[in-house]
Amino acid sequence: MVDWELDAKGLVCPLPVLKARKAMKQLEIGERLRIEATDPGSVQDMDSFCASQGHKLIESGEHDGVFTFVVQKAEKPG
Repeated sequence: MVDWELDAKGLVCPLPVLKARKAMKQLEIGERLRIEATDPGSVQDMDSFCASQGHKLIESGEHDGVFTFVVQKAEKPG
């Protein structure tokens, strides 16, 4: 289950993560954001983003060139 969705397809680094960061500010603690991106660099970027901010990467995957991430907002962002 996700609470919000972000379409970052067609955007290149660092835009998917920047848009995810902005979207996460709108979420309540514990809510989840699904991000779809086509930039292969978003895989590493999303891992780094979650690690640096304390958010939890619940799910990640790729299908037909679209990378999908589900991120849960941290209790205390870093």
